[in-house]
Amino acid sequence: MSTRTSNERGIRPGKGESTMRGAVLYGAGDLRFEERDAPTIIKPTDAVIRMAATCVCGSDLWPYRGLQAIAEPTPMGHEYCGVVEEVGSAVRTVKPGQFVIGSFFASDNTCPHCRAGYQSSCQQREFVGGAQAPMLRVPLADGTLVATPEVPSDDLIPSLLALSDVLGTGWFAADAANVKPGATVAVVGDGAVGLLGILSAKIMGAERIIAMSRHEHRQRLAREFGATDIVIERGDEGVARIKDMTDGVGPDSVLECVGTQESMQQAIHSVRPGGSVGYVGVPHGVELSGQELFYAHVHLHGGPAPVRRFLPDLINQVWERRINPGIVFDLTLPLDQVAKAYRAMDERRAIKTLLRP
Repeated sequence: MSTRTSNERGIRPGKGESTMRGAVLYGAGDLRFEERDAPTIIKPTDAVIRMAATCVCGSDLWPYRGLQAIAEPTPMGHEYCGVVEEVGSAVRTVKPGQFVIGSFFASDNTCPHCRAGYQSSCQQREFVGGAQAPMLRVPLADGTLVATPEVPSDDLIPSLLALSDVLGTGWFAADAANVKPGATVAVVGDGAVGLLGILSAKIMGAERIIAMSRHEHRQRLAREFGATDIVIERGDEGVARIKDMTDGVGPDSVLECVGTQESMQQAIHSVRPGGSVGYVGVPHGVELSGQELFYAHVHLHGGPAPVRRFLPDLINQVWERRINPGIVFDLTLPLDQVAKAYRAMDERRAIKTLLRP
């Protein structure tokens, strides 16, 4: 692979060029922006898109921190939106020139699991990786990509990008937690997904939204998205604080948006009997006691968010400027500074970093 420095020209591949430059993770803390093969149509159901924007996900930090092993240098990134450059011969629903958004799992959107609304468990699902680059191949394009009414203005792109994962995942957390109008909701996690889980709960009609956060900047954004209360305590102290705030009952719904043992236990112990926990934090070291769950009377539902299910509605909400999830991006960098983006998020100097090719 190329060892050219990131300030050299050649980030964008031209039409017909065989290489481009993108983010590749070699190991803990070793993220490089280097030459890779440019994507091409491999299967007739593929599309290739030119990225308008991409970003760094909180889940990208697990392997970056060495907490999730990688077997070989790995192209990074799974959040994307952009303009279709080329489609395979079998693609029917998108065409070159359209602006599209897709999920981190490609799906055919026709199998039984897709029809039930769980496209992230599609029988043909493929992980869409390598998006921290100027171009991306998207498998199963007809079932994965959703086009906007027209090419959007530049100011809408951050919010449209957020739909690809963080808002789609936050929305699923609220949906899985059965958030209803008038409900009391608690959100465990003040990263981008947790913050947009707050926005989702607000849109779904929650009356009281308790955000668990110790960071002033994130607390301000939580309130902007709809949080009514802030709890700074964690663990058992956090549970006790939430119970106290709800007259000993607990919230109707809890959104778990971290993925650790502490966050999952905090969610389960906080929610009222008969309430629901929607968990979307990728689990690391989480173990649950069957006996504890048996007596908790708690509904648990979660997993990889079926973002494709929600994309048409969320695109419409952004397009009509009813929501602005893009403000969750508090740092924007050129794509060739992707290593800085990882460091900023790893050191919690940024909530979420948007990258522009």
